[in-house]
Amino acid sequence: MAADFRRIGRNICESAIAFARFDVGQGAPLGGRRKRGEQSQAIGRSRGGRTTKIHALTDPLCRPVAFHLTPGQDSDIAAAPDMLTLAPAMTALIAGKAYDGDDLRAAIAECGALPVIPNKSNRKHVHPFDEERYRDRNVIERMFCRLKDFRRIATRYDKLARNFLAAVLIAAMIAYWLN
Repeated sequence: MAADFRRIGRNICESAIAFARFDVGQGAPLGGRRKRGEQSQAIGRSRGGRTTKIHALTDPLCRPVAFHLTPGQDSDIAAAPDMLTLAPAMTALIAGKAYDGDDLRAAIAECGALPVIPNKSNRKHVHPFDEERYRDRNVIERMFCRLKDFRRIATRYDKLARNFLAAVLIAAMIAYWLN
């Protein structure tokens, strides 16, 4: 009689396992798929966690004139065409090495400005640039340093990109335009 009970228990376990394997709703949650909405909210993945890049244009007095958000893993030069459409009239555009590209240099020249961008170390055709003028690049660094004084900007708590961009604009207005 004990053998019959053991056999009954084994059949129940085997049938439960077989049934579980064929359950339609079962599977790894979100398997290899990405979470929805992160790309549209300018949230990127990196080794340090979730990140967002703030691209900005400033005037010579450190005052920001345009902002653009991208996910943290995107390259800087990918946001450059969008930033050029937001740019006011200018005589020169000073940018870092990350913005070194022939297409971007041509687009800046079409806007009537002089591109002051140092060459990347792996560039084959070296473009001349005004090193004296490039020293003024600290203007953008000072602007970002002042913006990062606002904790909400330094650590992005906002889930939506529009809310974070609004916080950046408010912080810029308080720091630069209301003084």
